Amino acid sequence: MTSSIIDRVVSQVLTEKALRDFYCVGDTCVGWERNVVDQPETVKKILSNGADRIAAGIGIGGELQDKAVARMIDHTMLKADVSQDDIKQLCNEARQYEFASVCVNPCYVKLCSELLKDTNVKVCTVIGFPLGATTTAVKRAETLEAIENGAQEVDMVINVGMLKAGNFDYIFEDINQVVLAAKRNKVVSKVIIETSLLTDEEKIKACLISKKAKADFVKTSTGFSTGGATAGDVALMKYVVGSSVGVKASGGIRSREDAREMIESGADRIGASASVKIVEGGANPGSGY
Repeated sequence: MTSSIIDRVVSQVLTEKALRDFYCVGDTCVGWERNVVDQPETVKKILSNGADRIAAGIGIGGELQDKAVARMIDHTMLKADVSQDDIKQLCNEARQYEFASVCVNPCYVKLCSELLKDTNVKVCTVIGFPLGATTTAVKRAETLEAIENGAQEVDMVINVGMLKAGNFDYIFEDINQVVLAAKRNKVVSKVIIETSLLTDEEKIKACLISKKAKADFVKTSTGFSTGGATAGDVALMKYVVGSSVGVKASGGIRSREDAREMIESGADRIGASASVKIVEGGANPGSGY
């Protein structure tokens, strides 16, 4: 994917985003981040004025069920001081609540694989985490070792500095080498673009390159940078990648309301350490991961 193609698509998406930031049909206005789930009359007006399709997150037609939310959550524990006992508790909770996966540092992949071998909970790990500044060869090797140890999903961090410098070929190869290693072993790949460090243009570019590299998901954040997931970023990322690539919202999601907002903005997966609080409906005073 050449720079000229990327720039042209970015310009198109930003133009369309600007229109959606304040799009009106008669007296009714719909914002870029506004969800249509609770606005049936707005939807009817838009459709009656010629729209063919309305994009909305899951949740249409009723409340999201706790179990449905749980199956969208990667139960996460990535802090530096995590012990084996912490990991065992994480796996027990994942089994109990039927979370989609546990997301752990690579050193705990084998343990989690053993603890969860007779369950539907997958083992997810992180690659090039949290800075994304290791070389492509190291990221590929890390991916292959994680898969050998039992990882079924990998969340890799892009090299943010290279993206900002416009080294798009480097970013593509960095992502693609991890994706290829994953796909050959039927492992899901997610690309962390670290949205808090990027402009909208850079977020779009990162998503376009990730899609071109055949990643399964794009992901907002590591949870270790200057900010986490926002509904606006999730909506933008989903708009760019479309239905063929998932969006994972992570970082700072601490309550059921936070999770619902991300899902209704287009998130297909949630990364959180407050997973139990989320499904039980409580609020967590913690700080992301």
